[in-house]
Amino acid sequence: MEKVHKDTLIGVIDAGTRTVKFCVFRPGHTKEIAEHTVDIVTHTPQEGWSEQDPKEILSAVRKCIDNVVQQLGLEAINIITLGITNQRETTILWDKTTGEPLYNAIVWNDIRTDSTVDIILAKVPDNNTNYFKNICGLPISPYFSAFKIKWLMHFAPQVKKAIKAETCLFGTVDTWILWNLTGGAKGGKHYTDVTNASRTFLMNIELLTWDPLLLHTFKIPANILPEIKSSSEIYGRVARGFPLENVRISSILGNQQASLVGQRCLKEGQAKNTYRSGCFLLYNTGISKVQSTHGLVTTVAYKFGSKPAVYALEGSVAVAGAAMKWLRDNMGFMGDIQKETESLAQEVFNTGDVYFVPAFKGLYAPYWRKDARGIICGLTAFSTKQHIIRAALEAVCFQTRDILEAMNKDCGIPLTKLHVDGKMTVNSLLMQLQNEMLGTQSGKWQYKDP
Repeated sequence: MEKVHKDTLIGVIDAGTRTVKFCVFRPGHTKEIAEHTVDIVTHTPQEGWSEQDPKEILSAVRKCIDNVVQQLGLEAINIITLGITNQRETTILWDKTTGEPLYNAIVWNDIRTDSTVDIILAKVPDNNTNYFKNICGLPISPYFSAFKIKWLMHFAPQVKKAIKAETCLFGTVDTWILWNLTGGAKGGKHYTDVTNASRTFLMNIELLTWDPLLLHTFKIPANILPEIKSSSEIYGRVARGFPLENVRISSILGNQQASLVGQRCLKEGQAKNTYRSGCFLLYNTGISKVQSTHGLVTTVAYKFGSKPAVYALEGSVAVAGAAMKWLRDNMGFMGDIQKETESLAQEVFNTGDVYFVPAFKGLYAPYWRKDARGIICGLTAFSTKQHIIRAALEAVCFQTRDILEAMNKDCGIPLTKLHVDGKMTVNSLLMQLQNEMLGTQSGKWQYKDP
């Protein structure tokens, strides 16, 4: 085993839905030595569509690393390895000869692929949304990458042309960043890890390889797909022209799996929930794949090198923090989400029987209703914006409870401890409401300041 010098540093690229961040740690510590964050613009060309510029993501990575290297000065030479964590399911297709994106990145919460979902459902008996779950662990839903690839193959002529010329490459955000950092068109490594691959709807959850039946169903050519690797191995080194040239890249994890590992939920039965734009609750099921019968998905939690893969049950909530953003931007109920959400909600003792279902882009687990839309009900002449804001916080808690109840039914063991993280956890009222709604005993709630 390689000896780690006391001054050694580890860098992490965190390419999220709204921001790209680069931060540096000392081995064995969680406190950041230095960090820099850049916001990413999301474009909405039509209602329900959500796109980002892949080149902007890459530019943000470079800016963040440059800034941190400047902060560290001579100490930057001690960064010996990089990890990548990323928004999952977001789909990028690019030309391997030019390195240019063939279309904007289609973001994970984009629902333009409703018609693609209907095409796939028409191919399976009884329009069964769970028909492929025993292969990939996932229900048929616009959420996953394969449906976005299929849409691009059908509606983007430049994608069709590149596929015919065999110059098209596909990747989730981790793959796009890795390919560019390791050389791009000049020998870039076209890899992904098992956690991201398990979110594409194309990987066999048992074999951890691209599944021929699924590729045939979607008519996706195998030559556009990255090679699937473990979550922890040497993928390559940073190429000339980028900051931190020649530093090894040695870890890739989808962001929610990275949160599970970061919360040290490494034992079977441990779980975490991340409260951000959406909510993502992962329950470690060990080396056993639990096929949910209550609306959850089976996903790879992580795979360290040659060790067996560890699996998780996951429940995803499409809209959590995004509901607060909607109340601010669309309704004008507040100016600063972080400062005002909790204080305004505390001005009333309850919601006044107002209920808010923020299904702006359908409902994810455990319902998987792509046709669902948002509802605010129970309004009276006495209802105020405070009641609606509090109802929005309760909606996050209700959706989390639905997922935990489904997990309890699938696993047979009620969860008594839930690790939490994400920007929304600074809201003490939200955490209190969640604790009360789950009925967790005092001392069983694990809170981690994000």
